[in-house]
Amino acid sequence: MKYLSVAETAKRWNLSERSVRNYCALGKIDGAYLAGKTWNIPEDAQKPDRANKKSNKPTTLLEVLTAEKNAKLSGGVYHKVQIDLTYNSNHIEGSRLSHDQTRYIFETATVGLDGGAVRVDDIVETANHFKCVDLIIENAKRPLTEAFIKELHRTLKNGTTDARQSWFMVGGYKKLPNTVGDMYTAHPEEVGDRMRELLRAYNAQTAATLDDLLDFHYRFECIHPFQDGNGRIGRLILFKECLKYNIVPFIIDEDLKLFYYRGLKEWRTERGYLRDTCLAAQDKFKRLLDYFKINY
Repeated sequence: MKYLSVAETAKRWNLSERSVRNYCALGKIDGAYLAGKTWNIPEDAQKPDRANKKSNKPTTLLEVLTAEKNAKLSGGVYHKVQIDLTYNSNHIEGSRLSHDQTRYIFETATVGLDGGAVRVDDIVETANHFKCVDLIIENAKRPLTEAFIKELHRTLKNGTTDARQSWFMVGGYKKLPNTVGDMYTAHPEEVGDRMRELLRAYNAQTAATLDDLLDFHYRFECIHPFQDGNGRIGRLILFKECLKYNIVPFIIDEDLKLFYYRGLKEWRTERGYLRDTCLAAQDKFKRLLDYFKINY
């Protein structure tokens, strides 16, 4: 059987190449398959019925992210989320990579250097964070479990300097006590029970509001179950749960970092501070969704 490229099919069907890739990613073209980064489409494949066009088109952010990830689409909202979420979450934790360097790693698997030294761990954790974003998209609709949270940590910290230390558990709960600023966190022997109780209570809900997600995030960070990487894992979980419950997600950037930290610190006595910070971040994300014409 003869196969056509996306460009050839788009020309034949009078569609954009992006539309053809989306049809392929959604399984709407019988016999189409992905070889490397290239879709191969049977010459005799039928153009999806225009009457079903509206129902075939991804509508929620999760559907769009899934379609663009599967299609390996460049320049879309998936591309933007990968770079912005990874750069900002790592930057909060002290990564010295610039936004452009983060983008180069995602787009080309290389890093540009401007004469200064770059920590190898910053590069490794950036590449690993991209994989974590894929994991939260692929598992967005599934319940949160200890196994999945540990998988995120294993993916994030794999191959780092920490991973070579005997006291560091990659994909496992902490062995040594740790603090967050001046806040004490759960002792290592308490972590397992407290995480299971947190997940049991959270998963007992049939629906979740933004406040429910923020309360989970606060309690997760109070436990601080891993030796390192807790902030990034916590923010990845927040993004995943927003996708699950069709809540507009948000990315905490440099402008909001100090407000975010203060909001976490004051959550037990004043919820409005963290809530307002995240709502401000949501407003920024809505502008991105408006640009890509994604409903919310």
